[in-house]
Parts: sequence; C-alpha cells; structure tokens
Amino acid sequence: MQTASIIYNGELRTTATHLKSGTVIETDAPVDNNGKGERFSPTDLVAAALGSCMLTIMGIKARESNWAIDGTKVSVLKIMGTEPRRITGVNVVFDFPAGHNLGEKERTILERAALNCPVAKSVHPELVQDVTFNW
Repeated sequence: MQTASIIYNGELRTTATHLKSGTVIETDAPVDNNGKGERFSPTDLVAAALGSCMLTIMGIKARESNWAIDGTKVSVLKIMGTEPRRITGVNVVFDFPAGHNLGEKERTILERAALNCPVAKSVHPELVQDVTFNW
C-alpha cells in the first residue's frame, strides 16, 4: 500500500495526504526559493521529521521502561547550502521538563535511541546533525 498521495496545487504549493489516516500536510516553497513561505517547505519537513523521529524513538524507549518524558519539546533549525541547494545541517535541541527524575544511565539510553532513529540513519551522511539534550 502506498504511503501518501501528493497533488501540485500551483503557485509552488502541494497537498500531501497520508492514505491510511487521511491526515493532510500542505507545503509551500520558501521565500528564498521563489515561494511565499506560508507553510512548511519540503526541506522544513525533513528537518521536522528528524526531530519528530528522534522524539518518537525516545518515547518508545521511555514507554518500554516506564520513564516519563511527556512534555519534552524539540526545536529544529534547518541549515541550507548551495550548489547544489540542499540541507547541509539540522540543529536539534531537546528541552526536557523539570521533574523527569531520569538518571545518567536512563539519559544515555534515551540519547542513544534518538541519535539512532530511522530518519537520522536515512539522511545523507554529510548532513550535520548537531543535537543538544537539555536535561
């Protein structure tokens, strides 16, 4: 079964539909690439997917071990390069809520899980992944 159906709407915008759930994501080209920047760009989605994947894999590990990480926030900064135009880096910052009561061992397990998420292992090896964990 296919994962998504994507339609070009004109004006450098697309609508992607997740076929299993019906969830919709609209994209727009960024301002620095002839777009309006009013939606996620496709490259924004790659950066967001990295942060989301890392947090999801950490969530799986946390749930398996009965550790609370609810409320953890992740911010991502996408860094674009030229010639060719591509993502050259993504800065990922995790901010964990106070009171998580996780020791050094648990933190290390969660950090390793994040750094080995499927998206992190799928992007080009030259893409710099600068990850910070604020416990």
